[in-house]
Formats: sequence, structure tokens, C-alpha cells
Amino acid sequence: MKLTFTLPDHTTVDADLTRLVIAGWAGRDLAAIEHHIEELEALGISRPSAVPLFYRVSANQLSQSTQVQVLGEASSGEVETFVFNAGGELYVSIASDHTDRKLEAHSVAFSKQACVKPVGTTAWKLADVAEYWDELVIRSWIEEDGATKLYQEGTLASLRTPADLIARFTEGSTLLPEGCGMTCGTVGAIGGIRPAAAFTMELYDPRRQRALRHSYVAESLAEVA
Repeated sequence: MKLTFTLPDHTTVDADLTRLVIAGWAGRDLAAIEHHIEELEALGISRPSAVPLFYRVSANQLSQSTQVQVLGEASSGEVETFVFNAGGELYVSIASDHTDRKLEAHSVAFSKQACVKPVGTTAWKLADVAEYWDELVIRSWIEEDGATKLYQEGTLASLRTPADLIARFTEGSTLLPEGCGMTCGTVGAIGGIRPAAAFTMELYDPRRQRALRHSYVAESLAEVA
């Protein structure tokens, strides 16, 4: 999947991504992860085989469009940092792990594959923010009942770092393979996970007073039996 990202100096980087990895259960607090796993088991969602867990999704599910389509009305987005290798350099952008929640009860892997993964159009070099990664903030907003509502917000200190996740995925390397992109986990939804057509996501850098932001609208297609 060919994507283009704009950097802070207004130059662009082209990424030909052929592999997409969704890092699940990427939190640092293992007790909190176990509690969440038990909550999901009560809803019929199976326990993950490992923590963290690296789901594989088709790279052609990535989209930088502001208009996407999903089947049914049971899907929702969640903001994640998106790290990718382009030309031997690691960059960070934002993405939404848009997931079919109805299908999730059957198979988390299939639920992730079922939905398009919206990605931002701007990026930073990972090396430029790696030193203070934990200070970065991810947020998202949804349109609900005619109003814009904060849906997620938290610092990246609660999640494993890209270096940690990459090393676990590659079994030791500090660099993702060329053409590989990885989402790196999310924070909890304020008020609970729920669907919304309009979704805005942001990665905020408090030190440099800058942000990566992307919005999209998901059109629900009718489920035909």
C-alpha cells in the first residue's frame, strides 16, 4: 500500500507498506491488562494467546482517505500511534484500529481484518521524539448526539514503547522490516467503547507544541443476509 506523509519541514516521505501489524495488549500495567482480559472473557471474548500479541492485517486495509466504508453499525475507531519503516528510517504517525465489535466476540483477529484502518497524512521521525516518548499524548473525539465529545486521552507512558514492541515482534531487532507498519496500542474509551460515524484522532507533542491529527467519517453499509 503506497502512502505519502508530510513532515514538519513540509517535505514528504513515501512509504510502500506491504506488512501491517496491530500490537494488541500493549499496556505496561500487566495487572490492568489481566483485569481487562477477565472483563472481556465475561462477554465471551477469548483470552489472548500472548501479551502483547501481534495481529496481522492486510496492508491494503490502510487508508488515508477522510471517507471510509464499513459493514453494519457495530464498528468503532481507536487512536494508536503508527510506526513504519520507509527507506531504513522509522517514522511515527497516527492510525485508527477501526474494529468490528460484533465480530470481535467471535474472533479478534477477524474483527480487525474486517475494517479499514485509517491513517494520518503527517508524520515525524521517530528519533526526534523517542527521548521523551512517554510525554506524548494520544486523543480522539467522536461526534455524538450532535456534539463533539472527547473519547480517548492519555499519555504514552501507559503503553509499551515502539522499541519494546518492535524487539518483541522481530525477536531482537530494533528496526521494523522495510515496508512494515505497526500500530502500538491505545488507551481506554471515556464512557465505554461505542460506535460513531465521525472520528478525529491526534498525537500531541507538548514539548514542541505540535500535533499530528486526522479525521474521517465511516459510512455504514447495510448488512444483507
